[in-house]
Amino acid sequence: MTQTESDDWDYKAVHESIVTSGSPQELKTRRIACQSILLEQLNVIPIEEWMLRVNAMHDAIAEAAVVLSEAQMIEAGHGPPPCAYSFIVFGSAGRKETTLWSDQDNGLIIEGEPEEAKEKYFEEFGIRLSLLLANSGYEKCEGKVMVSEPMWRKTLTEWKEQITGWRTQFEWEPIRYLIICSDMRHVAGDRSLSEQWLDFYHEGFIDNPKLWAAVLRNTVRHKATLNLLGQVLTERFGDHAGGFDVKYGLYIPLVNGVRYFALQHGIRKTSTLERLEILSKEYQHLPEGVRSAFLTALKMRVNTPYSVHDGLLSGSDFASENELRNRQLMSELRDSLLLVRRIHRVLQRQLRSAERRQL
Repeated sequence: MTQTESDDWDYKAVHESIVTSGSPQELKTRRIACQSILLEQLNVIPIEEWMLRVNAMHDAIAEAAVVLSEAQMIEAGHGPPPCAYSFIVFGSAGRKETTLWSDQDNGLIIEGEPEEAKEKYFEEFGIRLSLLLANSGYEKCEGKVMVSEPMWRKTLTEWKEQITGWRTQFEWEPIRYLIICSDMRHVAGDRSLSEQWLDFYHEGFIDNPKLWAAVLRNTVRHKATLNLLGQVLTERFGDHAGGFDVKYGLYIPLVNGVRYFALQHGIRKTSTLERLEILSKEYQHLPEGVRSAFLTALKMRVNTPYSVHDGLLSGSDFASENELRNRQLMSELRDSLLLVRRIHRVLQRQLRSAERRQL
């Protein structure tokens, strides 16, 4: 057996053990073991395959955390869940692009109509689940997109009311929430609830030009990354001076552009690579080379410096000044940023056209 085959076997064995974790501490220990193997495989196997493995690990941890939280609720005297529910994820988790150190972006869809008993049960459940995930290495989301927050933990009926409210207001904040929801992905529980949620979500975009214009206004916000001469702009001040903001300078602009075109054509896939595959085959909005640019973004993002505390990782999202001295890396980064600029200009033209029509 080769070393790579051995690593693959070890990874599969550890991954399968995650879903059978019998306690929060055991779940954390198995996560650490799994991520250690994944770190060894980083830059050894293709980035696409590596990301699939990382996100399969995260999904397995989430499934185990849901089961453990249900058990905690029973032990605490709250009993089993009073109805079906779906545990869902957003952000990079929804797109299957989570790094080894991403934070929480999740929610719950609860079956049926709002009831006080349900609300009390799932409030406690959401708090326990979010805490368990935090203790397993997923920092709490600064934007509070978590099952512990009422906005992201609702019955299907309440979710529909909330989404309707967001898509009938065209201000920055409700549209931002609506965009967050576009990356929703089912992870555990009753999948039919997630499917009904998705059906309702996507129906709202049909023949709704004012909503498209509002989403586009949010999408074209863009951090400047190249100067007039086409040179890469690095951070001027602070802890990351001389470095480059990989997340908001390269990765997020590509995610945002591809997401907008995917939404525009009713594509329900949430992974950026899956969205790109469909768009490249069926539509001609994106310039050639976007997939390559996105792979560069993924590689740079997962290779940014990180620290280790109690076995768990914390990343910075910035390529260091030292890394940027690599000529090949800088060449790939500049080419990718030129594509980001081209996509941004396409979106800006669409927005100007919408504004001329007073949308």
